[in-house]
Amino acid sequence: MDGIVLLKEDHKRVEKLFKRFEKAGANAHAEKRKIADQVIEELTTHTWIEEEIFYPAAREAAPDTKDHVLESVEEHHVVLWMLSELKGLDAADERFDAKMTVLMENVRHHVEEEEQEWFPDVRKTMGRNRLTELGEQMESAKKEAPSEPLAVPSAER
Repeated sequence: MDGIVLLKEDHKRVEKLFKRFEKAGANAHAEKRKIADQVIEELTTHTWIEEEIFYPAAREAAPDTKDHVLESVEEHHVVLWMLSELKGLDAADERFDAKMTVLMENVRHHVEEEEQEWFPDVRKTMGRNRLTELGEQMESAKKEAPSEPLAVPSAER
């Protein structure tokens, strides 16, 4: 699978989880906890494969994406800390829904920037063969991704 397609598929999967969270009732704490745990898992893996494989390849192939990549890594930093906080927060805590809402806003902004502003340039520069190679690497690397959000490199920066 093409690396950009793989990342967009991850984005879609997370967006579906966000919509499920938004539709869950105010007192659906168990359901919201389950959804949040899935979001934590998906986003931790996603950010890790982006930082370990995709972003370095994008910077190499399209040096003018450097600022986009650096901004994305900073956005990852914020998201990873929020994921870490959500991981340890009781779903019945009054801050849980608010924290999840802010997380969703941050991730949606990040996804929009990636997909609209710089993925098209990366696609043009890299070409199909390189993107397919990256997609295979990222798919394989998902198995090695940490389960702890703060284990992703950008969490420490």
